[in-house]
Amino acid sequence: MLPQPWQHDVIALHGPEFAKDPHAVYARLREYGALAPVEISPGVGAMLVTDYRAALDLLNDPVTWSKDSREWQKTVPGDSPVLPMLGWRPNMLFNDGETHSRYRRAIVDSLDMVEPHELRSTVVQLADTLIARFAADGTVDLIGQYARVLPLLIFNRLFGMPDSYSDRLVNSLAMMMESDPTHAAEGNAAFESYIGELIGSKKQQRGHDLTSWLMDHPSGLADEEIVHQIVLTMGAGHEPTTNLIGNALARMLSDDRYYSTLSGGALTPRDAIHDVLQNEPPMSNYSAHYPRRDVFFHGTWVRTGQLVLVSYAAANAQFGRQLPGTGGGAYASGGGSHLAWSAGPHSCPAKQPGLLIAMTAIERLTAWLSDIELTVTHDQLAWRQGPFHRALTELPARFTPLTPEQAGATPWDNSLSSSIRPEGISTARTTDSANWGRPTS
Repeated sequence: MLPQPWQHDVIALHGPEFAKDPHAVYARLREYGALAPVEISPGVGAMLVTDYRAALDLLNDPVTWSKDSREWQKTVPGDSPVLPMLGWRPNMLFNDGETHSRYRRAIVDSLDMVEPHELRSTVVQLADTLIARFAADGTVDLIGQYARVLPLLIFNRLFGMPDSYSDRLVNSLAMMMESDPTHAAEGNAAFESYIGELIGSKKQQRGHDLTSWLMDHPSGLADEEIVHQIVLTMGAGHEPTTNLIGNALARMLSDDRYYSTLSGGALTPRDAIHDVLQNEPPMSNYSAHYPRRDVFFHGTWVRTGQLVLVSYAAANAQFGRQLPGTGGGAYASGGGSHLAWSAGPHSCPAKQPGLLIAMTAIERLTAWLSDIELTVTHDQLAWRQGPFHRALTELPARFTPLTPEQAGATPWDNSLSSSIRPEGISTARTTDSANWGRPTS
């Protein structure tokens, strides 16, 4: 009989204590060694890798570790709130070997066909569209009205749907994130309907878009496989991109190193994004793996099929130093590298597009609203509860209003005509139970 992997209390990653100060929790977890026992939802345990070297060893060893969750999920209640993030699907995230390679090639090759200058132009136009909607108000929730909506407008266009469909995509996701099960179910049905129409339209006529390129890829994806790669790509792009934009803006608007006014700061949006990737990774804990055999890993026995997650945030901070202006909880990596994009054969395939979207989104906002500031201090910000992400519930800010009648350039000059009218998405959700997204592959 193998020795018990832990003999102490299991620390929860799904409550308010963790959401408020995750780095304090990571410090406690490091006392267990490279791996620590955690609870990711009531009654669902896992081992969490908090050591940087151990994380790299796991992420680069597909011989010992599998991504296939089918056996593990038999041990979890069917209504567990973590299953949407961990349950098996026929996509590149939950498969190994040649199956994974086949799915990954289709996604990587399709993403490579998106020209960076075209993507930047799309982000600029859609960012300006959103900014124009609240520019005259003087106040904004930068999560619900900007960071959470913008990626969906971008994906709607990249996957080949008319801008008039954007509201359907945004509103379906908004309902899926509701804590009310009825609304969540309605949102899921609406999202499935959207995906069905997307696939149907591209079967009738291909276009210069990700859906068409997935359909025509030499890997020969079946219809069900195409649907799952689309859902994965949208989900893997949406939640992390939203959090990257939101967390970077929170850092910029609360840290005097960035600006006295945004036009005259010592640091840039690129610096803010880098700080976030090191200290508050948009997906802080993920990379679910399951050992193919009983393994003694960095001082801890892990049983066959046991869920092991990687804490990018804890690993990044292991050798760090505390950063100023972050509420006392953020650290800079001593080595200058981070695991926010994961590593190894399942590393995120969309690093460059993700960075481009986040950078452009922040640049457009701060260019138009140069005196924008938070209406609360950094330590008063509220964070969504859940084991996987580092995500703000809202980011309230104020600025000098702009109006269409003002002389000179305004966001209205570059905005779309207004076939897209999605409302801001509510971010009041406190758990991951309806999160359909998937972080990395």
